[in-house]
Amino acid sequence: MLWDRTMRRILTASLVALAACSTPPRYERPAVEVPPAWKESGPRYAEDGRWWRIYGDPTLDALIDEAFARNTDLAIAAARVDEARAIVADARGAQLPTLDARAAASRQQISARTATAFPGIPREYSDYRAALNVSWELDLFGRLRAGVAAARADLAASEAAREGVRLALAAQVATSYFALRAFDEQVDLTRRNVQLREDALALQRKRYNGGVISEFDLRQLEAEAAAVRAQLPPLERQRDAEEAALAVLLGRTPRQIYEDTVARTARFDESPGGAVPPSGMPSELLLRRPDLVQAERQIAAANARVAAARADMFPSIVLTGFAGRESAALSNLFTGPAGIWQIAAGVTQPIFAGGRLEARTDAARARERQALAQYQKTIQTAFSEVRTAITAQSRSRESYDAESARASALADAVRLARLRYQNGVASQLDVIDAERGLLAAQSARIEALRAHRAAIADLFRALGG
Repeated sequence: MLWDRTMRRILTASLVALAACSTPPRYERPAVEVPPAWKESGPRYAEDGRWWRIYGDPTLDALIDEAFARNTDLAIAAARVDEARAIVADARGAQLPTLDARAAASRQQISARTATAFPGIPREYSDYRAALNVSWELDLFGRLRAGVAAARADLAASEAAREGVRLALAAQVATSYFALRAFDEQVDLTRRNVQLREDALALQRKRYNGGVISEFDLRQLEAEAAAVRAQLPPLERQRDAEEAALAVLLGRTPRQIYEDTVARTARFDESPGGAVPPSGMPSELLLRRPDLVQAERQIAAANARVAAARADMFPSIVLTGFAGRESAALSNLFTGPAGIWQIAAGVTQPIFAGGRLEARTDAARARERQALAQYQKTIQTAFSEVRTAITAQSRSRESYDAESARASALADAVRLARLRYQNGVASQLDVIDAERGLLAAQSARIEALRAHRAAIADLFRALGG
């Protein structure tokens, strides 16, 4: 008795000591050196994350809502979140006892040449059994807890990935929408210029027939009109491709993609608005930008898996038991003294596994280092994108202002060229040259406006919304 008590105390003390040794260190978010403040800062534009409202375009708002409801990439990301949530539930369930019911019926014959054979006892017999079985692994060394922690970190990472898809999707829809509107404007502008050239050419043909201008002048005018017409098909092709791409982002059916059009406002010449300086502190980017949150949670998951790998090297303690009925006759299974039960405890301690357990721990630590390096790389990329986006949206506004001034000046030049032509001071080719310059300037202004609005979307995406 004394020996048994002593051994129990030694065993208990050993298990407690091993449990203390196996306790993993508390995970801490990696420290990152970030700028103390942005070079320029402004107010928050969208506390609810709907940053695209800054454009003041209800049509764009509706398209982004449609994309959120139907886009397939977002549906895939949402399904991955559901998968990760189910894995968390599975990991938590592993910490609880398992209970199952089992029933069995058998008939067998024993050998007459073994020690279990007794004279007068039939060698053939039946056995019927019904029981409830329970099993529970005591998570003394934290293996199961580490599994739950890893699953929860994976869930948070998948949720961040879903938010990243939402953020990128909103920016892509906005960029594609403004590109589509820009193509609309350029097509409309080109068609107006084609009509102007056709009207002017019809007038010059009359003048040619009247002997006022030469055939050389007429052919030059015809070439100029054809050159403007040639600009139209590529623009219409690009517009159609952009509309199809936007329909895919919106999650529309193949038939809708092929047959339908995407609604948009009538014109694209609204004021682009002022520059949008970033809000908040740079450190907030680490908590707000989805890909940074995802990368950090992946470190946490890898850290938990290191703890789980270490715990595999410690004893596994499992409590088992069953209670039920057993009888040689089915009719007596639930009558009389047919009850059976058992309670047991088992301890399994790995002793030699060919170095596999140590290798698994080393691999888990290597994956943790990979996750940390990936986190640092993601941060570097994020701040690089923010810097580039801030500069791009500021410079794109400057480009738009310059192109607007250029277009305004050339519009005056066209007006003056037409007056000079009417007064006989300039030729029709002088008017065409001025109109050609105005067409290029107006097209460049439309492109600058598109680029500026796309730059704003890129900035909000870089800032995490």
